[in-house]
Amino acid sequence: MVEHQIVVLASIGVVSLVCQWIAWRLRLPAILFLLVAGIFMGPFLGYLDTDALLGDLFFPIVSLAVAVILFEGSLTLKFSEMQEHGKMVRNLLGTGMIVTWVVASVVSHLALDLSWGVAALFGSIVVVTGPTVIMPLLRAVRPNGRISNILKWEGIVIDPLGALLAVLVFEFVISAGEGGALSHTFITFGSTLILGAALGCGSGYLLGSALRNRWLPQFLQNAGSLTFMLGVYALSNFLVLESGLLTVTVMGIWLANMKGVPVDDILEFKESLSVLLISALFILLAARIDFGALASLGLGPVWVLLTLMLIARPVAVWLAAIGTDLTWQEKTFLSWVAPRGIVAAAVSALFAFKLEEAGHVGASVLVPLVFMVILVTVITNSLTASPLAKLLKVNEVASNGFLFIGANAVARQVAKAFAAKGIPVVMTDTSWENVRAARMDNLRVYYGNPVSEHAENNLDLSGIGNTMAMSPYRQLNTLATYHYLDLMGADRVFGLSEGDQDARASHQSAEKYVRTRKQFDESVTFAKLASLLSQGASVKVTQLSGAFSYQDYQSQYSGRATPLFAISPLQEVFPMGGEGGVVPDDGWEVLSFVKPTAEEPPKEKDKKA
Repeated sequence: MVEHQIVVLASIGVVSLVCQWIAWRLRLPAILFLLVAGIFMGPFLGYLDTDALLGDLFFPIVSLAVAVILFEGSLTLKFSEMQEHGKMVRNLLGTGMIVTWVVASVVSHLALDLSWGVAALFGSIVVVTGPTVIMPLLRAVRPNGRISNILKWEGIVIDPLGALLAVLVFEFVISAGEGGALSHTFITFGSTLILGAALGCGSGYLLGSALRNRWLPQFLQNAGSLTFMLGVYALSNFLVLESGLLTVTVMGIWLANMKGVPVDDILEFKESLSVLLISALFILLAARIDFGALASLGLGPVWVLLTLMLIARPVAVWLAAIGTDLTWQEKTFLSWVAPRGIVAAAVSALFAFKLEEAGHVGASVLVPLVFMVILVTVITNSLTASPLAKLLKVNEVASNGFLFIGANAVARQVAKAFAAKGIPVVMTDTSWENVRAARMDNLRVYYGNPVSEHAENNLDLSGIGNTMAMSPYRQLNTLATYHYLDLMGADRVFGLSEGDQDARASHQSAEKYVRTRKQFDESVTFAKLASLLSQGASVKVTQLSGAFSYQDYQSQYSGRATPLFAISPLQEVFPMGGEGGVVPDDGWEVLSFVKPTAEEPPKEKDKKA
């Protein structure tokens, strides 16, 4: 028996890893494959029986997992940022969310004959989209910058707001079912609100002070924040039943808006949890879906789904767009794209269990209904969003912009030359000094690790179609190259030669990676360019013509020029000097590092290479 449980638990971990890998390769939301895997292992094969496997521990585990999800989501809700993302995003988070909630609640009540309490809870759960489903979709579809920003920030911010709405509705439904009298309902609901707000703010301030004042060593900050949050969740539930979710949500929001707290460092634990805890959680939840309860409702769920996709979302978008300058094509695309994600799935499972315990009729259909919404919206949006974007002509055209891995002096010189030619540029670096210097040069920057999950959610790649690994750190260059090869394609990622490192077998194991290091002359390394810059070299863009050919260019700059890129008359950028490199023709331009002549005084150089 114990051996069988070990095998089943281990298989859940392996299957969740495979699902994450498939989602990464196909650039689709991982939740889609996790839910399908859970359904296949549970209701279809009968291999995974969640209740028999975990017994009474299952829903305490689900409760703690949901608390982690809501806490992590609320850490991204910064009130100052809500004012920066435009009128459309603010309207979607206000008017749009309310419209979706009301429409979903009414249609689920009428079509499924759910009680108003369960219907209102269902409506509050399906208002959220979330970055875990939106970001893979945007990377695959690549709509224009305005649409990408609207969908991205709606997904990021609506997670905690929608979760807070769902928690409040759930608390009201539970409190209404305990006493029957309206006064008792409001007393119970009020005590939950008061404790949630007081304990959430107090614990948030305490944890924020500990992080801000470095009371915890660096290696304990993530684990300490997580365990402290779970302790606060348990304490809140002990003091007032079912108040813990509201408490941890408020706690996260307080931390996100407290000055001087390194919230981004706390969010790091989510990357591991999403693969281990959350991935396994959704397989376990999907394995418990009762399709019989859904089938007994007939066509009701279909009407609910069609209303959500064809009425609630379009009405929410078009009302939110009043007073904006969005085109009808952009509003139409936004009206179609609204896949549901992690918060909806996790919260529905927990709330359904608690409502069933409280004797609410119709609670058993809450989970299969929400999971049906998730599956259908993710599948339909994934399959149709790209053709729809092309049909409406709201997809981003082939982008010639560059993402620079590294904002050091060498990279900044090249980036400034590109920017002067009108080629979009974004620079990334973990050095604040380099980022600050790039900002002083009026270049777009991202401060942080360019291959992190935070970068996936916050790095603005609008207008960017190429990656140039130009960091002095070889390991970072390698990681970034592999990461962006899958995102942008083999012919869109460039890197400098790494000298004798290229001879190592480990660096020749992937053909795509090797090609990125052979697009420039093998003598052109980061160390060489940094040395040239320290000797007074500068980046020059030279125009070629019938009177001044590339051969003339080579003769004039013989021994002084190190060509890097050729820029076509259409502003297309190609590497030079490597295997299969282009030879620029009339009308083209050559970007190169050029050393000064003996008579020419060296220009003041940027010493921070």
